[in-house]
Amino acid sequence: MSQLPIHRWHQLIASGDPAGLDTLLADDAVFHSPVVHTPQAGKALTRAYLSAAMAVLNNDSFRYVRELNDGQHSVLEFQLELDGISVNGVDMIQWDEHGRIIDFKVMLRPYKALDAVRERMMAMLTKQG
Repeated sequence: MSQLPIHRWHQLIASGDPAGLDTLLADDAVFHSPVVHTPQAGKALTRAYLSAAMAVLNNDSFRYVRELNDGQHSVLEFQLELDGISVNGVDMIQWDEHGRIIDFKVMLRPYKALDAVRERMMAMLTKQG
């Protein structure tokens, strides 16, 4: 592998183009949403949730402020402003041996931010469906 998987993730976020998810996600990827209490299993569902998240969260104020990488695990803390609300969150990513995402968990705070993101994510997912 020519570059670390986390570098490919950062390139994807910088591009703002969710099409790159097709090669970055494993077929059996699982997404853990901060508002949906059951894991969303499979590449198609994980792609749908991450595409919606990119559309909602990846605005001009979005930035990763802290990052920890340990083998096949990455934890990234992010911040952004969404309609005047300060959003703070964490992405926890697990990679397979081929550098593809097999597990992606998002946590958000405070509650006001979680509620605002939930509303926008549901609108995006409804459009996709």
